[in-house]
Amino acid sequence: MQDSTASSSQGLARNPRLAEFVLALGGFGIGTSEFVIMGLMNRVAGDLAVTVPQVGYAISSYALGVVVGAPLISALAARVPRRTLLIVLMLVFAVGNIASAMAPGFLSFVGLRFLAGLPHGAYFGIAALVAAGRYR
Repeated sequence: MQDSTASSSQGLARNPRLAEFVLALGGFGIGTSEFVIMGLMNRVAGDLAVTVPQVGYAISSYALGVVVGAPLISALAARVPRRTLLIVLMLVFAVGNIASAMAPGFLSFVGLRFLAGLPHGAYFGIAALVAAGRYR
């Protein structure tokens, strides 16, 4: 298993533009997910049978997840290899968003948006370190 990981890492090391593209793609996905809900507030309110202002709690919940998750994940995962951590963060992010899209009710939707927000800040911080490290 280490051979495939090592060869995959070497592939990104030989092609820094690919690594930058992958980091940017992750950032785009996270950034889009954060803001797209604002344009869907009326539809979400209708689907979950709540008012539009109540959907604002889902936006605040995601933001709270970002604030809680960034320092917590950074502290707990300080010894995890950055590449592995970035992959895990994107998986948690994807699962959280898929689960929130399938949430059966408003409270579960708000809670799942919080969980989806947890990896957001940590991803950007670690991705910035990885990108900066490419130019030493």
